[in-house]
Amino acid sequence: MAKETNDKELLEYIVKGLVDNPDDVKIERKVDEMGVLLSLKVNPEDMGQIIGRAGSTARAIRSLVRIVGLKNHARVNLKIEEPEGGRVPAQDRKTPSEGLEDLKL
Repeated sequence: MAKETNDKELLEYIVKGLVDNPDDVKIERKVDEMGVLLSLKVNPEDMGQIIGRAGSTARAIRSLVRIVGLKNHARVNLKIEEPEGGRVPAQDRKTPSEGLEDLKL
């Protein structure tokens, strides 16, 4: 049983070391015929720290978790859950030039 949870324990250790709110880290582990799926939920304020610049931190975490899975002869994937209301739709964002038009000088 200890080998089965190595991937979850490693992910929890890495993520809690990166975020400002380690108590909000939640990891769900599901096993099916395709392999192991780890679903990660963090505080919305910590999403930037988990994703990293251009997704580099998320890629590195996924690589480490897959390596642990390979050692245990399992295919492990990581899904990072996006928090509710986390991303502003593209049509609602203002470009810098649109923001300047709103200023009345």
